[in-house]
Amino acid sequence: MAHLVVLAAALLIMLNRPRPQDGAALFGTVALIAGIVEGATLLGWRLSQLPKSQALEFLLVSPLRPRRFFLAEAMVGLARLALVTLSGLPIYAWLASKGFLDPLDLAPLLIMPLTWGAITGIGLTVWAYEPVSVRRWGERILIGLVVLYLLVGVLAGENLKAWLAWLPEEGQRFFFNAFLAFHRYNPFQLMGAWMQNDIPATLEPVCWLQGCAMASLVILLMRSASRLQSHFHELHYLPQIDLSGSRRPPMSDRPLSWWSTRRVMRYSGRINFWLIGGFGVLYSLYTVAGPHWPTWLGKAVFVICDNFGGLSGLAAALVVLAAVPAAFQYGLWDSNAQDRCRRLELLLLTPLRPQDYWEAAAAAAWRRGRGYVGVAVLLWAAAWTSGQANALQIAGSAAAGVLVWGLYFALGFRAFSRGMQANGLGMILTLGLPLLAYAIYRADWPNLAALIPPASVQMAMNQPPTWAWALGPLVAGALALGISRYGLGQCDRELRRWYEGHHGSKVMT
Repeated sequence: MAHLVVLAAALLIMLNRPRPQDGAALFGTVALIAGIVEGATLLGWRLSQLPKSQALEFLLVSPLRPRRFFLAEAMVGLARLALVTLSGLPIYAWLASKGFLDPLDLAPLLIMPLTWGAITGIGLTVWAYEPVSVRRWGERILIGLVVLYLLVGVLAGENLKAWLAWLPEEGQRFFFNAFLAFHRYNPFQLMGAWMQNDIPATLEPVCWLQGCAMASLVILLMRSASRLQSHFHELHYLPQIDLSGSRRPPMSDRPLSWWSTRRVMRYSGRINFWLIGGFGVLYSLYTVAGPHWPTWLGKAVFVICDNFGGLSGLAAALVVLAAVPAAFQYGLWDSNAQDRCRRLELLLLTPLRPQDYWEAAAAAAWRRGRGYVGVAVLLWAAAWTSGQANALQIAGSAAAGVLVWGLYFALGFRAFSRGMQANGLGMILTLGLPLLAYAIYRADWPNLAALIPPASVQMAMNQPPTWAWALGPLVAGALALGISRYGLGQCDRELRRWYEGHHGSKVMT
């Protein structure tokens, strides 16, 4: 359903253009992004959580080999991803029958999202299965690549040739060709070129890219299959020794909050923060500098951002990113019903109150998302300094952002207390609603779009706050307050009801 909602929003944007054929590239890009997110959810999440269950130990000592077991589990996730991807086939066929798409466009619309979604999911699994030392060095390498991208793709930009003039001729040619190849032959660029009816010119590059992608997928599958048993042993039996020698902070007087915060920081997402944080700093400097921005620095990327929402759009996106850990709370505690039963068996015997669970979930969600909020505050300050928005608009946007985070957290906590696998809800909140708001706004219904929580953050900076705009944040705040009060009142009862319904159910039946 979330996949169809995303495609429907992209379809509305496409049909509301003067020439719908011009929106085919955007439609293909949205389908590719949806495939990547769904691959991470349906495949990466499934496989990365698999070794956390100690029930796997019985399979690992049986004649069934770990690699074969992993490949079987991976095939299940790939099949689910394929079914979700194929659910968009009726929409693609309808667009082709109306002449908005070429019949040959159906091939990349189905194959490329599935392939790159699978690569994303298996890649995340490999990352989770690798030893801590490998992940630490891999993170340093990726952060270095992020810095290189910010220097070359953003600061140098269209002035890359002038920057390369300092290198020898051979170095100039190699570096420029490598960057040009990366720019032209990535899946997003090739998908857009294909969807713009440039099929003969992109057929061979797409085939080469898909061949390399399939080879990479096989390598990632083999690596993750070979690491399953070792990762299981490291996760459950390897002593956790701190070799850094640094002094640890003492445990706070709220042990559940202390535990939840440490738990979510195992995979802290520093690479994403470096990328969006670095770009946010550069974009803020560009906005404040205005016409005084040096000519030898690139600005094409910033101009594109200005045309697609500017500071207000990026600030709204950062608020949504900060709310992602607030919406996806099920995995904060346990990845499966068996582990959840074992943990609740202990927690429900303690004098913990619903407020303690609430504070622990809020502490963990805020710890993961506060960096994005900090970058959003920087963008708001840049908008105020450059004169793009006044203090009232900034305050309205920030208030709307707080209400969005609160609403997403209330819904996520409600899903946690009920024991729901809220992946679908989280995808709708963090991906479906922003796309729906954009589609409604492009359809020239700004007042209706303002009712959707993520859109209210952006629209407060685009125009002076009005009563029509205020209705959206007020509704979001009322919903957040009502769901929060009801969720806190029902939390203990629903946790116990879930435990009674799941504990020992397999044995009893």
